[in-house]
Amino acid sequence: MTVGGDDKSGGSWAALRDILRHRELLSLLVRRDLKSRYKDSVLGFIWTLVRPLTQLLIYAVVIGKVLGAARDVPDFAIYVFSGLTIYGLFSEIIGGTTASIVGNAGLIKKVYLPREIFPLASVGSAGFNFVIQFAILLVATIVVGKAPLHAETWYLIPSVLLLLLYGTAFGLLLAAVNVYLRDIQYLVEVVLLLLLWASPIVYSWSMVQEALGPGLALDIYTDNPITLAVLGFQKAMWVGGQGVAHYPDQLLLRMGIAFVIGIVLLFGFQRVFARLQGNFAQVV
Repeated sequence: MTVGGDDKSGGSWAALRDILRHRELLSLLVRRDLKSRYKDSVLGFIWTLVRPLTQLLIYAVVIGKVLGAARDVPDFAIYVFSGLTIYGLFSEIIGGTTASIVGNAGLIKKVYLPREIFPLASVGSAGFNFVIQFAILLVATIVVGKAPLHAETWYLIPSVLLLLLYGTAFGLLLAAVNVYLRDIQYLVEVVLLLLLWASPIVYSWSMVQEALGPGLALDIYTDNPITLAVLGFQKAMWVGGQGVAHYPDQLLLRMGIAFVIGIVLLFGFQRVFARLQGNFAQVV
C-alpha cells in the first residue's frame, strides 16, 4: 500500500465510511485497551480514580491550604477537580493516541485495517475513564450540597466536545508522526505537563487577566481551546463560583469559533495521517 494509493481512496469521507464499517472492531479495541491497562491488577479500574484523586489531594492541601489559594475560591476542591477532570480527558486522549500506531505494530503488519481506528480506540478508552471521573465529581458536588442543577450546566456539553475534537485531531497527527520520530511521545509528556499548569485549573482566569492585562496576550491565552473548555466545564460544574468567578466575555462564541477551527484541523490532520500511513507497516 503506497501513500499515493491511500490519497486516492476518496479522502476523509471515505476514511470515515471505512471506520464505520469496522465499528465493531473499534469497540473491541476500546475494550481491549481498557482491559490490558489493568490486566494484572488486583484493584483494576479503581486505579483510574487514584491519579486524579491524588492530584486533587495535593492541590487542595498544598496549594489550597498551605499556600492559601482556597481562601479566595469557594469550594476549592470542586473547582480544582472540575479542571482536572476535563483536562484529564484531553491529556489521556493525546497520550494514548500518540503511541497507538506504534503500540499496535503487530496488527498493522499482519492485516489491513483503517489505520485511524487505533487512535480512535484510544479516544474511546479515554472517554470511558472520563465518565468514571465525572461520576466521582458529580457525587462530590452532591456531597457538598451544590449539585450542578442550574441554568449553565449545559456548558459541559460544548466543553467536552471541544476537547474531544481537538484531542482527536492532534491525536491523529501525533500518532502518525510518532511512527517516524519516536521522540514525539516523550515530548508530548512534557508538553502535557506544561499545558496542565498553563490552564486555569489551580488558579483562576481572573488572576491571568490581572497579570496580563487587556490585550493580545490575554486573548491568546483565553482563546486556547483547552482554556475555553476548562472554563466552560467549571462554569457548569462549579456551583460555588456563581456570582464570584469571572469568565471572559462571549465565552460561548469563543468556544464556537474554536470548534469550527477544530473541525478544519481534524480534516487537515486526517489528510496528513492518510499521506503518512502508507509506510506504517514497514516502519513500525
